[in-house]
Amino acid sequence: MGVKKRNKVSAAFSMSSLTDIIFLLLIFFMLTSSMIQINVELPESSSKTVAPTDYTVMMTKDGVVKFNGKVARMRDIKGLIKAADAQATNKEYATVAIVSEVGVPWKKVNEVMEIASALKMRAIIATQQKG
Repeated sequence: MGVKKRNKVSAAFSMSSLTDIIFLLLIFFMLTSSMIQINVELPESSSKTVAPTDYTVMMTKDGVVKFNGKVARMRDIKGLIKAADAQATNKEYATVAIVSEVGVPWKKVNEVMEIASALKMRAIIATQQKG
């Protein structure tokens, strides 16, 4: 007497089509987000925390950039920070304070933050008190 084995139907779900759709959505959102320009006003804060800073980069909406109170060009900021940090004693906890007037494009603020990050420094954004 021969015993027949039952063939079980596999209940597995193929995820390959789902990953294709997610990949296409990811590409779509990456492309469309780079086309959108976001204008963000810098935040106001009710915090009274005072953080110690080693270097200050000040930007006005007129395009004037100052490093530690002296007028500088935006393209020279990285070199100025690097030169000042070479003479500093507190290199491990060096901090760059970004003071920007309301109306300065966020791209400029982000540029200084990226410079600080590339030099392995902390960057903080100075805010104004809520009125």
